[in-house]
Amino acid sequence: MPEEAISVITSPGVLAVIRASVLVLAGLLLASLAGRLTRRLLTDRLTPHAVQLLRRLVYYGVLALFLTSALRELGFSLAVIVGAAGVLTVAIGFASQTSAANLISGLFLLGERPFGVGDVIKVGDSTGEVLSIDALSVKLRTFDNLFVRIPNETLIRSEVTTLTRFPIRRLDLVIGVAYKEDINAVRDVLMRVADFNPLCLDEPGPLFIFTGFGDSALNLQFSVWAKRENFLALRNSLTAEIKTAFDEAGIEIPFPHRSLYAGSVTEPFPVRIVQQTRPGDD
Repeated sequence: MPEEAISVITSPGVLAVIRASVLVLAGLLLASLAGRLTRRLLTDRLTPHAVQLLRRLVYYGVLALFLTSALRELGFSLAVIVGAAGVLTVAIGFASQTSAANLISGLFLLGERPFGVGDVIKVGDSTGEVLSIDALSVKLRTFDNLFVRIPNETLIRSEVTTLTRFPIRRLDLVIGVAYKEDINAVRDVLMRVADFNPLCLDEPGPLFIFTGFGDSALNLQFSVWAKRENFLALRNSLTAEIKTAFDEAGIEIPFPHRSLYAGSVTEPFPVRIVQQTRPGDD
């Protein structure tokens, strides 16, 4: 190799570039290994959301250390780097206030942990399974297989319902029966339906409540408990079983009735059914 080439390779500037490149490559490798190790050590101890966030913090933290060392090898002053980073952070903060708000909201979600990956939540008009909880947003997959992204700030400001937080759920059915029906008999029929349905839990037991007198019906509430995974199946089966039991017992489920009056003291208008005849009939 010519002496000129050797002198170029061994010059301080080229050596500094080589050392900086080695530091960057080593930083990428060690950051990846540190992230994987963090995930393995914390998977059984923390929620998937916390593990994912900590893995990213470890990865970018290790990588930032090696990048700083590489810049120092290239002759950049650490004080200048820190000052430039501060100015850049302020500029980015003013330019992306929404992203900063979402990031801070994500930290609150991490501390509060109202739900985790795999839970089913309801936010506004969106209901679905949580696919991921990221620094800026939460991703959902709805039951009709749509992808929904909800910013973390929206979750902090909104009412969030976690449908899979507890192992059992209560199904509330609002039922109306005719005024002529015996409420105790209706209650007995509903209790028998719940007893014969294998998805209804015995403890807590079914709940029967008379809620009031409606315009055309006696308003009732019948509540039963089921395991979380059986909730939808119970809602579909119980309503059909109640309708069948009411038909067999002769219990009427009324529809709204209306009466027409010409005045406060007049008799109701008489109603007469007239059979319609077709042309050509005698």
